[in-house]
Amino acid sequence: MCRERFSSVVKPIDESTPVVTTDVVVIGFGAAGACAAITAREQGADVIALDRANGGGATALSGGIIYAGAGTSVQAAAGVEDTVEQMMAYLRLEVGDAVSEETLEKFVRTSPEMIQWLSDQGVPFDSSLCPYKTSFPNNSYYLYFSGSENSGAYRRRTPPVQRGHRVKGKGTSGKQLYKPLAKSAQNKGVQLLPHTMATELIQDESGRVTGVVARTMQYAPARIRRLYTAACAVSAKPGIYYPPLRKQMERYRASLEERYARPIRVMARRGVVIGAGGFIANTDWVNEFAPQYANGLPLGTSGDDGSGIALGQSVGAIAERMDNVSAWRFITPPSAFIGSIVVDAKGRRIIDESRYGAALGQAIVRNHDAKAWILADADLMSEARRNLIKQTLWFQRAQVSALMTLDSVRGKSLRDVAEAAGIDAEGLIATVEAHNDAIDSGTEDPVGKPAELTRRAVRAPFTLLNISVRPSVINPTPMLTLGGVRVDENSSAVLDESGDPIPGLYAAGRTAIGVCSDSYVSGLSIADCVFSGRRAGRHAAQQASDLADSWPDRESA
Repeated sequence: MCRERFSSVVKPIDESTPVVTTDVVVIGFGAAGACAAITAREQGADVIALDRANGGGATALSGGIIYAGAGTSVQAAAGVEDTVEQMMAYLRLEVGDAVSEETLEKFVRTSPEMIQWLSDQGVPFDSSLCPYKTSFPNNSYYLYFSGSENSGAYRRRTPPVQRGHRVKGKGTSGKQLYKPLAKSAQNKGVQLLPHTMATELIQDESGRVTGVVARTMQYAPARIRRLYTAACAVSAKPGIYYPPLRKQMERYRASLEERYARPIRVMARRGVVIGAGGFIANTDWVNEFAPQYANGLPLGTSGDDGSGIALGQSVGAIAERMDNVSAWRFITPPSAFIGSIVVDAKGRRIIDESRYGAALGQAIVRNHDAKAWILADADLMSEARRNLIKQTLWFQRAQVSALMTLDSVRGKSLRDVAEAAGIDAEGLIATVEAHNDAIDSGTEDPVGKPAELTRRAVRAPFTLLNISVRPSVINPTPMLTLGGVRVDENSSAVLDESGDPIPGLYAAGRTAIGVCSDSYVSGLSIADCVFSGRRAGRHAAQQASDLADSWPDRESA
């Protein structure tokens, strides 16, 4: 277990170990943890939050998208009409049975209030509406179609509505979400202990979780703390893009921890909330639970190693959907590629190309041996190159340009390009003919793509761009895990094997099963972090405990 590795460098606990007492302890300080901490303070509880790095977690590295609708203030300002019924109709298809109908409806109905609450914490939004379909808009647009709303199967259920609320800020704007939340938490009196990693949950004789054993760098010399802070920052970014650098920084952090980390106990009068992320950074767990996804780019920090899940399991929690990983294989921008066809090694269509990139990634990995190519004719390639100028951020432009030039093949005919790519030529020819014939005859597209999004593939040269899921510097596949511990959907209380709450323990975000644990679209994970984090913080703070009278007031850490 990863927890055993973590605890191996912690100095033994004895009478000299500092003991800090509070009402609610939050483990992990990304979106879920920050929202839990703020909400617990709003309920009048004293809160200490622990974070093994500098705070922010995967949220601060993300695109800063929040999936929200049913008539948010941002939608209203953009002139976008949305209803609870429309949002429910769409999300039922995405969420599946990950949560109950009642929980999904609560998530949808409170969606406008969630955006308002985030705005009240200082999170900036903008109603600039993106006019084209993309996986992530450039810095001119902040409200867009962030899922599969435009796709054929979904349009037949409900009109497409823009619900991807991108936090306003240049580039990947997750940091613009985290910073206001962290500032709001601090202003409300949350005490954050960075560089402090929970290693064990404390239980009383009844089995109630009453605190956390952690190791902290808080007592290290100031110079060492500065070095540790810098190592955490580099490990997070650019370490997320260059795994060898992250490994180097993690080795350096471990060496500092071995020498300077000290144990600490943080006792909770009311409850402990775990919001420590998923396990995509834990290679052993990915290989064990989801080996098909071993070739992805871990989307998160080194702290997304399952340690929060393992903490819950150590006191009886049950983990579910651990084989469910979201693999992102985006083909937009450029938006022109929505008109392409995506094929496998046998030349067969894989999916409606207007579907969200995680749906495409899942289909490639699970149903097509992880191999896929975008087929585009000369006209489509020309349009795609023009799209690159106006539709992309710098990293998108660099990635797509590299894909076009270094990981693609061209041919004067479909047979030539298929042979150059090493895929079945007869299969590709048959697929393109069926695709073109459907357009010419006005019949439904073979994979259900809406007619207005289809494009005939007729003019040579033809290009096949390799979007297979494999280790790749040019075109890596970002991935995150969706499984976690089972929780009560009314309170976020962690459940044991019998389905009973483990007293005093709550979980939120990707540590727990939530709204996005079956299927992911951009913004649904952070939205669930906010939703479940606030729920966990509220219920943890409301728990009465006879310990409140017997324990001392909170000490300074």
